[in-house]
Amino acid sequence: MYHFFVEPSQIQGNKIIITGKDVNHIKNVLRMKPGEEIAVSNGLDGKEYHCGIAEWYEDRIVCDLFFVKEEGVELASKIYLFQGLPKADKMELIIQKAVELGVYEIIPVASKRAVVKLDAKKAESKLIRWQAIAEAAAKQSKRGIIPKIKEVMSFQEAVAYSSCAQVKIIPYELAQGMERTKEIISGIRPGEPVAVFIGPEGGFAEEEIEMAMQAGIEPVTLGRRILRTETAGMAVLSVIMYHLEQ
Repeated sequence: MYHFFVEPSQIQGNKIIITGKDVNHIKNVLRMKPGEEIAVSNGLDGKEYHCGIAEWYEDRIVCDLFFVKEEGVELASKIYLFQGLPKADKMELIIQKAVELGVYEIIPVASKRAVVKLDAKKAESKLIRWQAIAEAAAKQSKRGIIPKIKEVMSFQEAVAYSSCAQVKIIPYELAQGMERTKEIISGIRPGEPVAVFIGPEGGFAEEEIEMAMQAGIEPVTLGRRILRTETAGMAVLSVIMYHLEQ
């Protein structure tokens, strides 16, 4: 069943109004017909609204609501991924896979060793592109929400923003003790927000690790192998997802 996102205001009692680019996609790409069923989410409450296409108009499609799937598909905790800016188009892959794995928000971080430097104009254009990738991944994986891609933050700003999380970890190549990593992740309780910091290709600078530790962010090891920046976040998110999945 195809899945689409709408604004909360487009869910009107037992009618759901689809507008924008999805109208053309449903009509001309998917070639769906009146009577066919689709699933809709409003991107906020995690619910899945099952409905059937009822009426066609040039600029909108009207659907009849059949029932609402209340339990949703979201993880029991909000996961915040603080991703050091990687080179080339790696950020696009990271966003796509992080959304599939259940992340709640992705915060691009301009850390000290990040090779990529974005001015205001480039950052704005990248943000639009990244958010579109997050929406497409959310549709594909049938998420109940569209994870938000925040504006690029400095490391100091990111550390301050992470204060919303109760569990905060930062994989670091000099950290030791896999048992501690396992203990932290297995100790995450449903409902506890989790912050995960991932460094860019060059890793985090020592002063950044020190700043993180002072803010209660705990350095952890991911094992004896060094993981690429596009792999490290996926490894952590996969383990957290496995732990939290109901």
